[in-house]
Amino acid sequence: MISNYDILIVGGGAAGFFTAINIAENNAKLKIAILERGKEVLTKVKISGGGRCNVTHACFIPNDLVKFYPRGEKELKGPFHQFCSGDTIEWFEKHGVELKIEEDGRMFPISDSSQTIIDCFLSATKKLNIDILTGQSVQSIYKGEGYWKVDTNQESFKCDNLVMTTGSNPKIWEMMEALGHTIEAPVPSLFTFNIKDSRIKDLMGLSAQTSVKVKDSKLKASGPLLITHWGMSGPGILRLSAWGALELAAKNYQFTLQVNWLHETDFEEALDTLKDLKDENAKKLMVKFCPFEFPKRLWESLVGAAGISAETKWADLSKKQLTDLANQLTNGEFQVNGKSTFKDEFVTAGGINLKEIDFKTMQSKLHDNLYFAGEIVNIDAITGGFNFQNAWTGGFLVAKALTEK
Repeated sequence: MISNYDILIVGGGAAGFFTAINIAENNAKLKIAILERGKEVLTKVKISGGGRCNVTHACFIPNDLVKFYPRGEKELKGPFHQFCSGDTIEWFEKHGVELKIEEDGRMFPISDSSQTIIDCFLSATKKLNIDILTGQSVQSIYKGEGYWKVDTNQESFKCDNLVMTTGSNPKIWEMMEALGHTIEAPVPSLFTFNIKDSRIKDLMGLSAQTSVKVKDSKLKASGPLLITHWGMSGPGILRLSAWGALELAAKNYQFTLQVNWLHETDFEEALDTLKDLKDENAKKLMVKFCPFEFPKRLWESLVGAAGISAETKWADLSKKQLTDLANQLTNGEFQVNGKSTFKDEFVTAGGINLKEIDFKTMQSKLHDNLYFAGEIVNIDAITGGFNFQNAWTGGFLVAKALTEK
């Protein structure tokens, strides 16, 4: 037996639900189903933002917003002029979910719980009579004359329009490839760096405002760096991992990281500051007096790394020790040996080639009535609510295109 639908959405995540709800709200007569291979829907929404769901980011100008996307910057300009962060806030408010802005610009539901977003989506789909079918693992996709046929492990479906919102699913990518689409090979995008180094060995949990770069490359980023038991994490590192996703994969995650613990202060400025401090604090113990705005224990570690003992007074510092310390502060080199996934938020660079999608409608340029939204396409962003914003915008455009037909 074949189940017939006007619109079939494959993938029960953020993009899938947002697309379905917007279609149904624009045209209640359309018969819509969401197919999800797992037992539960919206699992990524549940764990995102540490279980709080980082819905979007308080960056309201499309031309500024696109700069947070290592892949997709050019393509998202038009879409963000159609549906941007401000529209997201308004959409959720209309659906009974108020968002709040945190200091770093990230936006969360005021409940601080991702369940609020899940409940909002489930309540809307129920009200709009959208079918949610779980445990449906897609086995094949066939294009007929004016229709699509989707076979799952449980049954077969026929639809006029097919929307793919399956995220980073290699099996689905293969099916899209069989339909003629080009898939950019997936590599991890948001990840932390594995580093074993005596300078940070016992400093887990400490963070500092830094600038970081990959030695012998153009890759650089800035932001808070968090020392962890496996190495380094925090927004600065995650930004670097996103922008360097392809290059760092090619290096097999073996490279030298250069850390400026003083953020924008360069070597010469740091050396001048240290020389002034030597004159001003002659009788004080070096290790006891941290002149910079970062953790005292980190200062003690870097002082030791520069070959300065705990008993040394400022007055007794040699020129070499001052130079070595300025170097540790502004250009510390750390050997990265592998990566770790950032919490459970696995983001992938890769997916359907952006040249094969019409970004006015998110329709495939190769097949009529085939649409994409979310991470299935080769778009990814740094951490901060940007990946969800891409999902909302894509879903909005698909819904608009399908209800204006």
